[in-house]
Amino acid sequence: MSDATTTDLYEVTMAMSYLREGMTGPATFSLFVRDLPPGRGFLVAAGLESALDHLSGLHVGPQDVDAFASALHRPPRDLRPLLGLEFTGDVRAVPEGRIVLAGEPLLEVTAPLPQAQLAETYVLNQLSHQTAVASKAARCVLAAAGRPVVDFSLRRTHGPQAGFQAARLGALVGFAGTSNVAAATALGLTAVGTMAHSFVEAFATEEDAFRAFARSHPGPVTLLVDTYDTEEGVRVASRVLRDLDQEARGPGSAVRLDSGDLGALAVRARSLLDDAGLPDVGIIASGGLDEYAVDELVRSGAPIDTYAVGTRVGVSADAPYLDSAYKMVEYDGRPVMKLSSAKVTAPGPKQVFRRPGCVDVIALADEQPPDGGRPLLETVMRGGRRTGAVPTLDECRERFTADLGGLPPAARRIRAPVAPRATVSERLSALAARVRRRIGERTPADPVRPPVPERTAPPPHGSVPR
Repeated sequence: MSDATTTDLYEVTMAMSYLREGMTGPATFSLFVRDLPPGRGFLVAAGLESALDHLSGLHVGPQDVDAFASALHRPPRDLRPLLGLEFTGDVRAVPEGRIVLAGEPLLEVTAPLPQAQLAETYVLNQLSHQTAVASKAARCVLAAAGRPVVDFSLRRTHGPQAGFQAARLGALVGFAGTSNVAAATALGLTAVGTMAHSFVEAFATEEDAFRAFARSHPGPVTLLVDTYDTEEGVRVASRVLRDLDQEARGPGSAVRLDSGDLGALAVRARSLLDDAGLPDVGIIASGGLDEYAVDELVRSGAPIDTYAVGTRVGVSADAPYLDSAYKMVEYDGRPVMKLSSAKVTAPGPKQVFRRPGCVDVIALADEQPPDGGRPLLETVMRGGRRTGAVPTLDECRERFTADLGGLPPAARRIRAPVAPRATVSERLSALAARVRRRIGERTPADPVRPPVPERTAPPPHGSVPR
């Protein structure tokens, strides 16, 4: 089945209705996150490349029409107006790796209305999921304070594709490696990994297991030391590692702690390794870690050299979804907006201008930047085709690093961060007021809806006036 059917059914029913009504004028849809999840001071834009891959290959074929017809319990001939539909529109978006805030468009699609509508589900899925995971991973890099972080998430992510994306997104924000062989191979990442407790249990003794592993994998060697008694495991590992010559052991050899009080165990392990004459052997910590646990360990001074993060990061456990939306802001030259309680949107195609210190202004797309402002959204697709080469992970990482350095310290905090808030330009504010009046003139007043207080600027996408 093609990606054309990877969509919600209502996208199909709306696209069909638009075609039958002759509503094929250009529509602009804006994708944004209404509010940041609790405990987030920023988001990292991600998922764009997957979305562009989908749009550039979107094509409704005969099998897709049959699938749509079957889902709607209608004869295929009723769905034939969709046959051959492709994406021929334009996309403006924030490049992957850039830091974004609540209410700011991450992406805007302008295309004939049926195409723009049919694109919604897949594009929203990819940007929402990948932005959530990239943002969680970025906080791990911050928490580690310069120590390497590696990805161990594949076994518990929500499917292999999500695991591949987690490995890529970790690399995008600065992870040093991944246990995911497919991702490491495809993306040119460093593959990392040690052994499981089952390996140790399969041998008669812990020392037999360690020596067998060292024979099979000469330098650098990482030994898992907490299958039984952790301190004794470190002593045994020290004997095995000491028996290897320096060249065989390699500078990257380590012991891995995977359970218990990692801070206290790391202190004891460091002492034992040093006493054994192995100051060059590192300590890797894993086992349910995320940015909160890493931050605690770093602040405690635990002598941990590398942090391996897995499940909690790969599924963004504390914030597994984003309050994201893909809303029409203009159709056939007419600005439109939604006035639903708690879900107000702002009309018209937009641009976000960033000034130093992550002082952002949400403006109309044709506005000139304010002093010192630089536009975040770039044209990445025109006429259904990419406008340039796919950026490398290094390029995305450079964007992230530059933006992270410009964030206020309060937004970078691991606990109780304070997210910057974008402001709204005067022209966008005025347009929103005009569209609101126009809608009010043609729509009977709703006596149940509470009045919206006056404000000098419309709220960012999804914000509620307070």
